[in-house]
Amino acid sequence: MKWIRKIVEKYGKKESGLIPILQDVQKIKGYLPEEGISDIAAELKIPIARVYSLATFYKAFRLIPRGRHSIHVCLGTACHVRGGAKIMDRLEQDLGVRSGETTQDGRFTVESVRCVGCCGLAPVVVIDDDFHGKLNQKKVIQVLKKYE
Repeated sequence: MKWIRKIVEKYGKKESGLIPILQDVQKIKGYLPEEGISDIAAELKIPIARVYSLATFYKAFRLIPRGRHSIHVCLGTACHVRGGAKIMDRLEQDLGVRSGETTQDGRFTVESVRCVGCCGLAPVVVIDDDFHGKLNQKKVIQVLKKYE
């Protein structure tokens, strides 16, 4: 892939540029495709296992495509006590995914998080950069309709 070669050249074809190279590839593709990882390893002349070890070590990197919208369900103490787990159950049931997965239509990626810092609004769901508080199982489904 020529575009990967350009990214690698930007960092001098050195292994020390591996993290920014991975960041740039993910910025373009939205995740790190398998063929991209292979191409990076070949361009840097390093084992593919080295690239995978960094890509899987850091939570910021994704090896599978994400949905158009990211749903983060807070399961911190306040949100859990006020029904955060029930909201997660409802989303998993209605969307047909588990935490960390993307819906088949590519619309949503659902993830649980430990705290979003809005305990007074618990339970809270963050969709993209929008915070939705004081939710319940019915309200969260209504909120999803805003994200086509």
